[in-house]
Amino acid sequence: MKHPHPKPAADTAASRIVSRVVPEPTALKALAHPVRLRMLGMLRIDGPATATQLAARLGLNSGATSYHLRQLAQYGFIEEAPHASRRDRWWRASHELTSVPPSEAEGEALDLDLAFNQAALSLQVGQMQQALEEYAELPAEWRKATTADDIIIPMTAPQAEALTKRLTDIILEAMRAAPPLGEAASRNSDMVPFYVMLHAFPYPGRLPHREGEDEA
Repeated sequence: MKHPHPKPAADTAASRIVSRVVPEPTALKALAHPVRLRMLGMLRIDGPATATQLAARLGLNSGATSYHLRQLAQYGFIEEAPHASRRDRWWRASHELTSVPPSEAEGEALDLDLAFNQAALSLQVGQMQQALEEYAELPAEWRKATTADDIIIPMTAPQAEALTKRLTDIILEAMRAAPPLGEAASRNSDMVPFYVMLHAFPYPGRLPHREGEDEA
Protein backbone atom coordinates (compact mmCIF):
# COMPACT_ATOMS: atom_id res chain seq x y z
CA MET A 1 0.00 0.00 0.00
CA LYS A 2 1.23 3.50 -0.80
CA HIS A 3 1.29 6.01 2.04
CA PRO A 4 1.80 9.55 0.69
CA HIS A 5 2.86 11.23 3.93
CA PRO A 6 5.54 9.14 5.67
CA LYS A 7 6.31 10.07 9.25
CA PRO A 8 8.80 8.62 11.72
CA ALA A 9 7.93 5.07 12.76
CA ALA A 10 8.35 5.80 16.46
CA ASP A 11 5.35 7.48 18.01
CA THR A 12 4.79 8.09 21.71
CA ALA A 13 1.10 7.29 21.32
CA ALA A 14 1.72 4.10 19.35
CA SER A 15 0.97 0.67 20.73
CA ARG A 16 3.91 -0.65 18.73
CA ILE A 17 6.35 0.48 16.06
CA VAL A 18 5.36 -0.29 12.47
CA SER A 19 8.46 -0.93 10.36
CA ARG A 20 8.52 0.77 6.99
CA VAL A 21 10.76 1.47 4.04
CA VAL A 22 10.98 4.58 1.85
CA PRO A 23 12.55 3.31 -1.40
CA GLU A 24 15.24 5.19 -3.28
CA PRO A 25 14.41 5.81 -6.96
CA THR A 26 16.34 2.75 -8.17
CA ALA A 27 14.63 0.52 -5.61
CA LEU A 28 11.25 2.01 -6.52
CA LYS A 29 11.90 1.10 -10.15
CA ALA A 30 12.55 -2.52 -9.14
CA LEU A 31 9.35 -2.59 -7.09
CA ALA A 32 7.17 -1.11 -9.84
CA HIS A 33 6.11 -4.54 -11.11
CA PRO A 34 2.69 -6.06 -10.33
CA VAL A 35 4.09 -9.55 -9.66
CA ARG A 36 6.72 -8.25 -7.22
CA LEU A 37 4.12 -6.16 -5.43
CA ARG A 38 1.91 -9.25 -5.08
CA MET A 39 4.80 -11.34 -3.80
CA LEU A 40 5.80 -8.72 -1.27
CA GLY A 41 2.19 -8.48 -0.09
CA MET A 42 1.95 -12.25 0.31
CA LEU A 43 5.10 -12.36 2.41
CA ARG A 44 3.82 -9.52 4.59
CA ILE A 45 0.36 -11.01 5.11
CA ASP A 46 1.06 -14.75 5.25
CA GLY A 47 4.62 -14.82 6.54
CA PRO A 48 7.76 -16.53 5.20
CA ALA A 49 7.58 -18.70 2.08
CA THR A 50 9.79 -20.35 -0.52
CA ALA A 51 9.98 -19.57 -4.23
CA THR A 52 8.17 -22.83 -4.96
CA GLN A 53 5.30 -21.98 -2.63
CA LEU A 54 4.92 -18.47 -4.06
CA ALA A 55 5.09 -19.83 -7.62
CA ALA A 56 2.18 -22.15 -6.88
CA ARG A 57 0.09 -19.29 -5.45
CA LEU A 58 0.87 -16.98 -8.36
CA GLY A 59 0.62 -19.54 -11.16
CA LEU A 60 4.24 -18.94 -12.21
CA ASN A 61 7.24 -21.20 -12.64
CA SER A 62 9.74 -21.26 -9.81
CA GLY A 63 12.48 -19.78 -12.02
CA ALA A 64 10.52 -16.58 -12.64
CA THR A 65 9.53 -16.40 -8.99
CA SER A 66 13.15 -16.81 -7.86
CA TYR A 67 14.19 -13.97 -10.18
CA HIS A 68 11.59 -11.62 -8.73
CA LEU A 69 12.58 -12.62 -5.19
CA ARG A 70 16.22 -11.81 -5.92
CA GLN A 71 15.20 -8.39 -7.18
CA LEU A 72 13.19 -7.70 -4.03
CA ALA A 73 16.07 -8.91 -1.86
CA GLN A 74 18.65 -6.84 -3.73
CA TYR A 75 16.85 -3.64 -2.76
CA GLY A 76 16.08 -4.64 0.81
CA PHE A 77 12.33 -5.32 0.55
CA ILE A 78 12.73 -8.95 1.65
CA GLU A 79 15.38 -11.04 3.41
CA GLU A 80 16.16 -14.67 4.08
CA ALA A 81 14.14 -16.17 6.92
CA PRO A 82 15.61 -18.71 9.35
CA HIS A 83 13.89 -22.07 8.92
CA ALA A 84 14.35 -25.63 10.08
CA SER A 85 14.48 -26.87 6.49
CA ARG A 86 17.91 -26.41 4.95
CA ARG A 87 16.89 -27.71 1.54
CA ASP A 88 14.70 -24.75 0.69
CA ARG A 89 15.43 -21.04 0.83
CA TRP A 90 12.78 -19.20 2.83
CA TRP A 91 12.05 -15.49 2.43
CA ARG A 92 10.27 -12.96 4.61
CA ALA A 93 9.30 -9.29 4.23
CA SER A 94 11.74 -6.83 5.79
CA HIS A 95 9.09 -4.20 6.56
CA GLU A 96 5.33 -3.94 7.08
CA LEU A 97 4.84 -0.85 4.92
CA THR A 98 6.28 0.78 1.82
CA SER A 99 6.00 4.58 1.95
CA VAL A 100 6.30 6.45 -1.32
CA PRO A 101 6.04 10.23 -0.88
CA PRO A 102 4.70 12.17 -3.88
CA SER A 103 7.48 13.16 -6.24
CA GLU A 104 8.14 16.90 -6.40
CA ALA A 105 10.82 16.40 -9.06
CA GLU A 106 10.41 16.21 -12.81
CA GLY A 107 11.81 13.90 -15.46
CA GLU A 108 12.89 10.38 -14.49
CA ALA A 109 11.89 10.71 -10.83
CA LEU A 110 8.32 11.59 -11.83
CA ASP A 111 8.30 8.75 -14.38
CA LEU A 112 9.31 6.28 -11.65
CA ASP A 113 6.57 7.60 -9.37
CA LEU A 114 4.02 7.13 -12.16
CA ALA A 115 5.30 3.62 -12.94
CA PHE A 116 4.98 2.56 -9.31
CA ASN A 117 1.51 4.04 -9.02
CA GLN A 118 0.43 2.23 -12.19
CA ALA A 119 1.70 -1.12 -10.86
CA ALA A 120 0.06 -0.50 -7.48
CA LEU A 121 -3.24 0.49 -9.11
CA SER A 122 -3.23 -2.64 -11.27
CA LEU A 123 -2.82 -4.78 -8.16
CA GLN A 124 -5.45 -2.86 -6.19
CA VAL A 125 -8.05 -3.04 -8.95
CA GLY A 126 -7.56 -6.80 -9.11
CA GLN A 127 -8.00 -7.10 -5.35
CA MET A 128 -11.13 -4.94 -5.45
CA GLN A 129 -12.62 -7.09 -8.21
CA GLN A 130 -11.93 -10.29 -6.28
CA ALA A 131 -13.40 -8.77 -3.12
CA LEU A 132 -16.57 -7.87 -5.03
CA GLU A 133 -16.86 -11.43 -6.38
CA GLU A 134 -16.60 -12.79 -2.82
CA TYR A 135 -18.86 -10.14 -1.25
CA ALA A 136 -22.10 -12.15 -1.40
CA GLU A 137 -20.46 -15.04 0.44
CA LEU A 138 -19.10 -12.93 3.30
CA PRO A 139 -20.61 -13.20 6.79
CA ALA A 140 -23.03 -10.33 7.44
CA GLU A 141 -20.68 -8.70 9.96
CA TRP A 142 -17.94 -8.42 7.33
CA ARG A 143 -20.35 -7.12 4.66
CA LYS A 144 -21.25 -4.34 7.12
CA ALA A 145 -17.54 -3.52 7.53
CA THR A 146 -16.99 -3.33 3.76
CA THR A 147 -17.44 -0.12 1.80
CA ALA A 148 -16.75 1.28 -1.66
CA ASP A 149 -17.70 4.93 -1.15
CA ASP A 150 -16.49 7.85 -3.21
CA ILE A 151 -16.97 11.42 -2.01
CA ILE A 152 -16.20 14.68 -3.84
CA ILE A 153 -15.46 17.82 -1.78
CA PRO A 154 -14.55 21.33 -3.02
CA MET A 155 -11.08 22.10 -1.56
CA THR A 156 -7.89 24.04 -2.01
CA ALA A 157 -4.64 22.11 -2.45
CA PRO A 158 -3.52 22.76 1.17
CA GLN A 159 -6.91 21.64 2.49
CA ALA A 160 -6.76 18.48 0.38
CA GLU A 161 -3.24 17.68 1.56
CA ALA A 162 -4.27 18.15 5.19
CA LEU A 163 -7.26 15.84 4.70
CA THR A 164 -5.27 13.01 3.09
CA LYS A 165 -2.65 13.29 5.84
CA ARG A 166 -5.33 13.11 8.52
CA LEU A 167 -6.96 10.06 6.93
CA THR A 168 -3.58 8.33 6.56
CA ASP A 169 -2.74 9.05 10.19
CA ILE A 170 -6.03 7.46 11.31
CA ILE A 171 -5.30 4.32 9.27
CA LEU A 172 -1.74 4.06 10.60
CA GLU A 173 -2.98 4.56 14.16
CA ALA A 174 -5.24 1.52 13.69
CA MET A 175 -2.33 -0.46 12.29
CA ARG A 176 -0.11 0.38 15.25
CA ALA A 177 -2.83 -0.82 17.61
CA ALA A 178 -3.16 -4.14 15.76
CA PRO A 179 -0.87 -7.18 15.84
CA PRO A 180 1.76 -7.38 13.09
CA LEU A 181 0.59 -8.83 9.79
CA GLY A 182 1.05 -12.57 9.72
CA GLU A 183 0.52 -12.88 13.49
CA ALA A 184 -3.08 -11.75 13.85
CA ALA A 185 -4.67 -15.17 13.22
CA SER A 186 -2.51 -16.84 15.84
CA ARG A 187 -3.47 -14.20 18.42
CA ASN A 188 -7.17 -13.82 17.65
CA SER A 189 -9.22 -16.20 15.51
CA ASP A 190 -11.70 -13.41 14.70
CA MET A 191 -9.01 -11.30 12.98
CA VAL A 192 -8.30 -11.35 9.25
CA PRO A 193 -6.24 -8.93 7.15
CA PHE A 194 -8.50 -5.94 6.39
CA TYR A 195 -7.54 -4.16 3.16
CA VAL A 196 -7.87 -0.34 3.25
CA MET A 197 -7.12 1.64 0.08
CA LEU A 198 -6.90 5.42 0.04
CA HIS A 199 -7.13 7.17 -3.32
CA ALA A 200 -7.45 10.95 -3.26
CA PHE A 201 -6.96 13.23 -6.25
CA PRO A 202 -8.33 16.32 -8.02
CA TYR A 203 -11.34 15.40 -10.14
CA PRO A 204 -9.92 14.54 -13.58
CA GLY A 205 -10.07 17.29 -16.18
CA ARG A 206 -10.75 20.13 -13.75
CA LEU A 207 -7.23 21.57 -13.39
CA PRO A 208 -5.27 23.35 -16.15
CA HIS A 209 -2.12 21.77 -17.53
CA ARG A 210 1.12 22.74 -15.91
CA GLU A 211 2.95 25.65 -17.51
CA GLY A 212 4.74 24.59 -20.68
CA GLU A 213 2.49 21.64 -21.48
CA ASP A 214 0.40 21.58 -24.58
CA GLU A 215 -3.35 21.88 -24.34
CA ALA A 216 -5.22 18.62 -25.01
